[in-house]
Amino acid sequence: MAIVYGGDYNPEQWPRETWAEDMRLMREAGVNRVSVGIFSWAQLEPEEGRYEFAWFDEVLDLLAANGIEACLATPTASPPPWFAATYPEAGMVDDEGRQLTHGSRQGFDPSSDVYLVKALAITEQLARRYADHPALALWHVHNEYGCHNARSYSGAATAKFRVWLRERYGDLDGLNDAWGTAFWSQAYSSWDQVYAPLPTPTIPNPGQVLDWKRYSSNRLVRNYLAEAEVIRKYSDKPLTTNFMTGSHADIDLWEFSEVVDVVSTDHYLVGEDPHVNLAFAADYARSLGAGKPWILMEHSTSAVNWQGRNRAKAPREMLRNSLAHFARGADAVMFFQWRASKQGAEKWHSGMVPHAGTDSKIWREVCELGARLGDLAELEGSRVSADTAILWDFPNRWAQEHEARPTTDLDPQAVFNDYYAALWRAGITTDVAEPEGDLTGYKLVVVPALYLLSHKGAANLRRYVEGGGTVLVTPYSGIADETDTVYLGGYPGAIRDVLGVRTEEFYPLVDATVALASGGTGTLWSEAAESTGAEVRDTYADGTPAWLVNRFGEGTAHYLTTFPDAATLDRIVAAAAGDAGVAPVAEAPTGVEVVRRAHEDGRSWLICVNHTEADAKVKSADAVVEVPAGEVVVHREHA
Repeated sequence: MAIVYGGDYNPEQWPRETWAEDMRLMREAGVNRVSVGIFSWAQLEPEEGRYEFAWFDEVLDLLAANGIEACLATPTASPPPWFAATYPEAGMVDDEGRQLTHGSRQGFDPSSDVYLVKALAITEQLARRYADHPALALWHVHNEYGCHNARSYSGAATAKFRVWLRERYGDLDGLNDAWGTAFWSQAYSSWDQVYAPLPTPTIPNPGQVLDWKRYSSNRLVRNYLAEAEVIRKYSDKPLTTNFMTGSHADIDLWEFSEVVDVVSTDHYLVGEDPHVNLAFAADYARSLGAGKPWILMEHSTSAVNWQGRNRAKAPREMLRNSLAHFARGADAVMFFQWRASKQGAEKWHSGMVPHAGTDSKIWREVCELGARLGDLAELEGSRVSADTAILWDFPNRWAQEHEARPTTDLDPQAVFNDYYAALWRAGITTDVAEPEGDLTGYKLVVVPALYLLSHKGAANLRRYVEGGGTVLVTPYSGIADETDTVYLGGYPGAIRDVLGVRTEEFYPLVDATVALASGGTGTLWSEAAESTGAEVRDTYADGTPAWLVNRFGEGTAHYLTTFPDAATLDRIVAAAAGDAGVAPVAEAPTGVEVVRRAHEDGRSWLICVNHTEADAKVKSADAVVEVPAGEVVVHREHA
């Protein structure tokens, strides 16, 4: 048993004499797995149909001889120059109709047939050659699907979009009904009239744009499945691909998670509250895998290269980041990359071996982290349990990207972040869940700006509350169905009976806040709402309800008609959690996160991460745990 530790290894960037030194340093740092081959297509196939594997054989043999596993990648995320020169029609077309050229990575159209043929050819060469190699532990298919080319507006994409629409709707009558083409004389009489949504004179059809985003996401899943099918002809090792759960919303990861053998993700610190974003990315990765341990495939030892200002991590911050992911269910902690590159677009991205070499803060922390993870081997396979879920749905996000809506100030991602952050501040461990998924194991479900709520999702929420669950629902939820068709009869149409409220009209706020009777404030939004049976807990100055609580069946539904300030939101979350019987796993000061991992046999641990500059005490059911400033303490609760 061991926690996986390592990172992306790109030996092709370095002379051969460096490789033996890499092996020695990996053993010193406690590295036991590396990802190889991710960006090696040009070295493995320098000319079309001519393969050079001798150097790669040597790398894999070195890893095996040193007891280091290989996460073997297909290099299909970055086609070589010969591909673009020979097949220029396979390049990506952007949303203004421009053909993009070679010169970076992911320079291909995901809908291109010739791209897929060449990708499957190199995949088959690798699978056939290395299926039985002793270093092989896991297949890493592609890399960060859709990171830079999630949507290509090519002729090939339009043709496949039409096929996808036929599969979804059956005929043009179904398409016209779903897209509401009676509006603006848009009814289609032939499939040849349907195109990818390139620029138009004014507002495009919302149904068309939403389905285009659905198609583009599904195209990437199909490309993954095509590569996976080839690999499985030769190998029974598990397959994965690295998601981006903290920052990338162009791919429906619920759909994608159903086809990988193990969930893996990449995470880099972003935003004003990086601890919260990290926790969300980890909770989301765990949720995509139905609670099973997952792989942190990439994060950074220090600075990245792609932000406007690339902050180096403070001493001990890398250890806290890594162990915070581990706390939330990761059984593998890996980095991009092993050695910081000395050339290329990512030369200012930190590595496990930095430009400064081994006499450095980064290297000392890399070695310390390896030792810490080695000491935590008994936690391998343990799981994190949550009795609270927050809902996230990709079509909901995509629908709200449309330009014509009540206010462009309402960002569904920002609303989600605010409510997740409130749960984080409360110390409540939270899963991320699908609106149509199984909610029966949760005591509390938070519904943040879920504008697009399918009929199935609405019925699911209704059953959940009726059966005894508690929900906390924000404004602009339950407004339209899966085709972006508004539910009629008053808002929030899909679930207004559950919430005991009917809103006649929205009143988005313009450069203003609204005062609440409780003393707090609301931002962005207000509604002309009336109770249809719910208790009114808070109001605006004119008496209009701002916070309502309704009993529905055996459960309880909280509904807000504005977006409250952080302090007011914390109070509301505490009330909803109290109704649901939800509590944190331990009592901890602000800025100290505590998560429990447990085995089925009853062994459990509290992992306490102190993000503050002060020593802290964490009070659990069996002990008071001392957590020094900036440190991580793993406390064993039960043997």
